[in-house]
Amino acid sequence: MEAQKPNCQSAKKTRRTLYQLFFKRFFDVVLSLLAIILLSPLFLVIWILHKIFIRGGSVIFTQYRPGLNGKIFKIYKFRSMTNEKDEAGNYKPDIYRITTFGKILRKLSLDELPQLFNILKGDMSIVGPRPRMLKDVVFYDQAALATYRVRPGLTGMDQVSNGRQGLSWEDTFAIDEKYASKVTFWRDLWILLKTPFAIFGGSKNGAEVGSKGLYGNYLLRAGKITAEQYKARIKLAKDLSKPHAVLREPLEHIETNQTPTESLN
Repeated sequence: MEAQKPNCQSAKKTRRTLYQLFFKRFFDVVLSLLAIILLSPLFLVIWILHKIFIRGGSVIFTQYRPGLNGKIFKIYKFRSMTNEKDEAGNYKPDIYRITTFGKILRKLSLDELPQLFNILKGDMSIVGPRPRMLKDVVFYDQAALATYRVRPGLTGMDQVSNGRQGLSWEDTFAIDEKYASKVTFWRDLWILLKTPFAIFGGSKNGAEVGSKGLYGNYLLRAGKITAEQYKARIKLAKDLSKPHAVLREPLEHIETNQTPTESLN
């Protein structure tokens, strides 16, 4: 079977709602600006505590992520780990660099607050599929990539499902596709109202991917891709980690024994 070429445009032809066309971006700008103003004292407190408990390095952590239509942008977070390196000059594993203060930031999702500036800039939306790491997204099939026809969000259906315990990759793809297929005001409102319960009622497993682990690692362990394919995609993720890059055709699709969406049929 000939491998498909994924596209960050819709895998299905869907009609955008009036809310999505005319009001969602307006609400994003107004609400993110209001939140930045109201939460500015909290930003200051976190900044001071960060300087005390996580010394060295910048308070803000940045990383390249795919956004609307696959356009790469720089996401902002409060840094939760130190910059400790081993004798070879490589960063130590996360488990040795995460701090108690960093764990608190992650547990309460306070590390995500700087993304309000991403929303104000237009990189993100308040509600939408989460912007996954490039080293995950480079392994996506066409259906999974299609969710990037909408802006990624600060919170989303994945985050309010299953108490943040971590859904399977298959369920995550299905949920993100369901959201992207029809963006409505009432669904966004429902997600926003459920977000505080997800934050305080669930656990955040130290990383956005939760208990799933990295998608490429999952495919490799399951024998769905070869070690050579894995290395090639990790290299691609590094090549895409730059401003103005776009994740789109002719990104060559990895043909696996079972694509993530096949198990949902």
